[in-house]
Amino acid sequence: MKPARAHSRPIRSESDPTRYTPNFSYREGELFCEEVPVSAIATQVGTPVYVYSRASIENAYRRMRAAFADLPHTICYSVKANSNLSILRTFARLGSSFDIVSGGELERLNCAGVPGRRIVFSGVGKTRDEIREALRARILLFNVESEAELELLLSEASRLGRVAPAALRINPDIEAGGHPHISTGRHHHKFGMEWSVARELYLAARNKRSISWQGISAHIGSQILSLVPFRRSAQRMARHVRELAKHGIRLRYFDFGGGLGVRYDAEQPPDWNAYGRAIARIVKPLGCRLLLEPGRSLVGPAGVLLSRVIYTKTTNGKEFIVLDAAMNDLLRPALYGATHPITAATQPSAPREKISADIVGPICESGDSFIQDWPIGKPEPGELFVIWGAGAYGFVLASNYNSRPRPAEVIVEGQRFRTIRRRESRADLVRGE
Repeated sequence: MKPARAHSRPIRSESDPTRYTPNFSYREGELFCEEVPVSAIATQVGTPVYVYSRASIENAYRRMRAAFADLPHTICYSVKANSNLSILRTFARLGSSFDIVSGGELERLNCAGVPGRRIVFSGVGKTRDEIREALRARILLFNVESEAELELLLSEASRLGRVAPAALRINPDIEAGGHPHISTGRHHHKFGMEWSVARELYLAARNKRSISWQGISAHIGSQILSLVPFRRSAQRMARHVRELAKHGIRLRYFDFGGGLGVRYDAEQPPDWNAYGRAIARIVKPLGCRLLLEPGRSLVGPAGVLLSRVIYTKTTNGKEFIVLDAAMNDLLRPALYGATHPITAATQPSAPREKISADIVGPICESGDSFIQDWPIGKPEPGELFVIWGAGAYGFVLASNYNSRPRPAEVIVEGQRFRTIRRRESRADLVRGE
């Protein structure tokens, strides 16, 4: 795969992500996560290490719940955004339901003690075994994405003597998402089906004994920074709900997916209350319960990746800062050209030389670059850096490329922190081979 070009920008003043990242703050020049200095975590656990604020996750969930307080709704946290068991248990304690896209994610929720009635199963490639496991778990809803999948679901439900609660995922052909790879609602994408096909499937299966039509589903993309595509998608789905009702198919759930964007650098995502009002205005008259599948918007700003400087170097007048973290730890910049601001964990008391540098990792790929031409104080080897906005699609995309052990994960809870995933060892790299 050819890596996406890392984000490049003109020289500008160094940013301060704490202005829009709750529960992280500089105190007397030192960065704290809640009540813990991040340098203490790096010293005890080592680097690279993901650090999450539990308070940030809890507050984000409560704010989203409040934004939809006037409408019957269920928040189904999207497990793929960050699937650490401690994160899942945090959401479970808050009363969240969950959206999964694989049998492995179903098993994670089982390990976290989440009952099937709080699980929605999405995804274009559900296997026979995965469908069977989900039926046995008595999950809340299958979001079916093709006629072939529907046939398989009917077959397995009949064989097990179960009634499958189902919705069809509609592809509304709406442009949305912060990058082509995370836009999912156009007709040329692999997700869902066009309404003309879905309508016939709803009608053809309405009297089948092994299926119960419970809902309709759509998810148009991720990192969406405007309410316009959300409104358009909701309006199209609402028309479909009303059309099905005329044929005697009255749906219980209006599954609207996720996709609300967050601020990484200069983005201006919609206000959650405005988002809630916009969707409620369309959904409330239908009498359906709204299902939401947020991921990034709940955990993205809650995490950072800590990394130490290995070297600085100058090549033909260009400055490079080489970290001990790499694209195998955080893939988003190489995969999407995503911007993650980077700052020093400690602000020096005396001014130091400002440089514009490419901040890179040690992997043998030119694409292993976190950010280009980034303004920052010239660091010393061993200095601790903070890569911001790493709570979503961070560790879950990590790999062992270049035979590098995957990093540790830590959660901060007030004045305490604990390791929620130990750092892999070199023995882990060859286990199973």
